[in-house]
Amino acid sequence: MGCSCMAARAPYFNQSGFFVADCAGTRGLLPNFRGLSGWRSLLASVLNDFSLPVCSMDHSIRIMGVDPGLRNTGWGIIDAKGNRVSFIASGTIQSNSKYSLAERLKQLYTGLQDVIERYDPAEASVENTFVNKDAGATLKLGQARGIALLVPSLHNLAVSEYAPNLVKKTVVGTGHAEKEQIRMMVKVLMPKATFNSDDAADALAIAICHSHHRGSVTGRLAAAEARLK
Repeated sequence: MGCSCMAARAPYFNQSGFFVADCAGTRGLLPNFRGLSGWRSLLASVLNDFSLPVCSMDHSIRIMGVDPGLRNTGWGIIDAKGNRVSFIASGTIQSNSKYSLAERLKQLYTGLQDVIERYDPAEASVENTFVNKDAGATLKLGQARGIALLVPSLHNLAVSEYAPNLVKKTVVGTGHAEKEQIRMMVKVLMPKATFNSDDAADALAIAICHSHHRGSVTGRLAAAEARLK
């Protein structure tokens, strides 16, 4: 069912740190967007000046988000200040499938290093590995994620890790959001954002997630869990 109300309260984050929207006085997590063109228009107008709360610091913090993959590694750079996030840059690092595994990992390493040296982020956030039935693909993804963790660490950046469901729930409002929903919400939250792939959009979503959770208990637990692995 679509939203037929004429007015809606501005969305907010609940005590669990997840995106919530009110519609006609009914509170609930952001619904599925598929096919709801009216809801898309309403959401865009409601969120026109909306931005995520990130922390209470007065200065701006530059955050790098990374969506690792051996074939395509997405990256996104945002600035977070007070309760605002702004788009800086995004892109996709592609490895050559004709090269050896070592050479492909080197391409990812060099690409991420170039991004860090160019945009000088202060913190990095990386999506946790998604385990699937293909053991070989999972292993390759893990190796790419190792590069994504290593490069920022070598540049003395604090690195946090977030589960895919947490990223989706923080940015979209549901842990089972689809790619289209993520792309749309990234654009709604940062209207100037551009991305050349779903991987780059995901990387921006990861950075937005970190901007919200970095000072929270959730963020600290995620960082502590990552250190113990």
